[in-house]
Amino acid sequence: MTQNADTPEPKTERADGQVADAYVDNWVDLYAPRWSRPYLRLSRADRPIGTWLLLLPCWWGLLLASASTGSFGWGDAWIMLGCALGAFLMRGAGCTWNDITDRDFDAQVERTRSRPIPSGQVTPMQAAVWMGLQALVALVILLTFNAPTILLGILSLAPVAIYPFAKRFTWWPQVFLGLAFNWGALVGWTAHTGSLGWPAVTLYVAGIAWTLFYDTIYAHQDTEDDALIGIKSTARLFGDNSRKWLLGFQVATVVLLSLAVIQALIPTGNALVLTVGLGGIWFFGWHLMWQLRQLKTDDPEACMRLFRSNRGAGLIPVLFLAIALLL
Repeated sequence: MTQNADTPEPKTERADGQVADAYVDNWVDLYAPRWSRPYLRLSRADRPIGTWLLLLPCWWGLLLASASTGSFGWGDAWIMLGCALGAFLMRGAGCTWNDITDRDFDAQVERTRSRPIPSGQVTPMQAAVWMGLQALVALVILLTFNAPTILLGILSLAPVAIYPFAKRFTWWPQVFLGLAFNWGALVGWTAHTGSLGWPAVTLYVAGIAWTLFYDTIYAHQDTEDDALIGIKSTARLFGDNSRKWLLGFQVATVVLLSLAVIQALIPTGNALVLTVGLGGIWFFGWHLMWQLRQLKTDDPEACMRLFRSNRGAGLIPVLFLAIALLL
């Protein structure tokens, strides 16, 4: 667990216009047409971890629902792919909206002042058009799902719209991020079953606790700048007590994920499937514990590495639920 695919390569010379916290030699700066790079940077295409964190709850919901019914067909394969495409597009649209609303704040923070709007690579109007295009393509994909899932997808726009403003009025903006980023747990479950169920709701709440865990680590990169400009976060709120709070979020995440698996899989009457599903949650919990042991809140680069490692953490339940489907 000491190394993962999200660990940045050794730093070399950065490309013109590259955002400060992007991977060096990422695909956007290496291969994308020059005219498209500012827009792809707005979408965080050069920083893929956010797409993964939006996608993984979708796959959790879909695979848990599939394991509960013992079925996974071509329609589910499309749901899995559609969620991946939708996560990329809606993460891009959400990040573009975030950068439009935060452009004045971003200009005052060392890590974010290189983003496309504050650095002058695109105008707010150009960004708004780009946001609309991404959302429109995502809507086309959503319309291929069943009616309850389409409704859920549309409702997801509310927490996405509110999140950028949360840091202005609450010390808990990570809760609002969790509400938005884990909506896919509801979508994935409903896309397979045709209706919302309690296991999906429990999975959704577990995802919110997970977001509080990883995004508090992320927020520790900017605590000094955030304090200067008046931005609130759980990292600033918890301060030196962050480790204790993170332990609480870790425990809550694992307990709630376990409960979701139990709710979904006990009715199957298959003890082996249940054991495998819970095993994935157990290994996921150990990954979070490893992160907590490695955490140095005063080291921004270490915080970023641990934040990015949550892609690997979130893929653990995906792998185990996929195995459970084969049993």
